[in-house]
Amino acid sequence: MLKISLPEREFYNEETEEFFTVKACTFTLEHSLVSISKWESKWKKPYISDKDKTDEEFRDYIRCMCTTQNVDPEVFNNLPYETQKQIIEYINDPMTATWFSSKEEKKSGEVVTSELIYYWMTALNIPMECQKWHLNRLLTLIRIAGEKNQPPKKMNKNDILKQNRALNARRKAKYKTRG
Repeated sequence: MLKISLPEREFYNEETEEFFTVKACTFTLEHSLVSISKWESKWKKPYISDKDKTDEEFRDYIRCMCTTQNVDPEVFNNLPYETQKQIIEYINDPMTATWFSSKEEKKSGEVVTSELIYYWMTALNIPMECQKWHLNRLLTLIRIAGEKNQPPKKMNKNDILKQNRALNARRKAKYKTRG
């Protein structure tokens, strides 16, 4: 969860040629499966994709992430650059000590939507309370659960021969024999 505090600020609306004030406020954001579900239900497209979000889509996602009630919508329309940067860093934070080697990462080409993530949670018996976790942490848990549920990979012939040579070398050294 990310807590944001903004001071009172004054802006100028070029269309109406008037000044307006956005009151000071404090609100919390949660980058979670729940937030993504809200955003996808409005925009009718997957949040997790290689395509960049428009400014409007990004601001709306921040609204969907907000867990504080009755925040003035103008707050989201006029976020300072540093605050936007802080939010992006929070969204990109892995929120876990777990890491995967890049050679294991596979792209399936499957479109990932909130419903697919809910399916994975159900299929892997991950409790629904986890839908409020930081999304990156939840996706890490799903990946680990998926990998742990896979049958062990069979070794190829070269790996078996290499393992056997190492075992034979250790036995030769242990028993002081030549073969």
